[in-house]
Amino acid sequence: MEKSTASRVLLTLFRILFTLFVLWTILFIFRNSLESGVLSSARSQAVTAAVNQHLGRVGLSPLSNALVRKLAHFGEYLLLGFGYTLCLRVYTRRYIRHISWPLLLGLLVANVDETLQCYVAGRSSSLRDVWIDFAGCGCGVAAALCALVLIGGLLSLAGFGRKG
Repeated sequence: MEKSTASRVLLTLFRILFTLFVLWTILFIFRNSLESGVLSSARSQAVTAAVNQHLGRVGLSPLSNALVRKLAHFGEYLLLGFGYTLCLRVYTRRYIRHISWPLLLGLLVANVDETLQCYVAGRSSSLRDVWIDFAGCGCGVAAALCALVLIGGLLSLAGFGRKG
């Protein structure tokens, strides 16, 4: 009975953590969208300068500010897709059946994100960014699925697989 109680507590903890991670990621995305164009541009230029400094140290060519901005879009949504897939997994064992949920959430957040930018000074929305965001979400979902399969396989090899 103790093992069952410990499992339920652990499951509840994971549900809380993954749900909070997804909510934090969405809030992070929306916060970035609500920055003024001047502030957003200054921040992306600072990040571009830091990235290019590191690339220069290893002999690689610098990246454009536009590319760094697009990679940031992709990365935010990669985290969202990854986190939402893991969140889905702790709520259901049949996560493959519901795998469209993280993708639809990613598309919804991307559309709201770009719509918010229409109302911020110095910002504009772009359909291209929605596609980049959605691609990032899809890659995050794929990465999470690979991680779940890998972890499931390792647990089975170690004798911790499902019984019955």
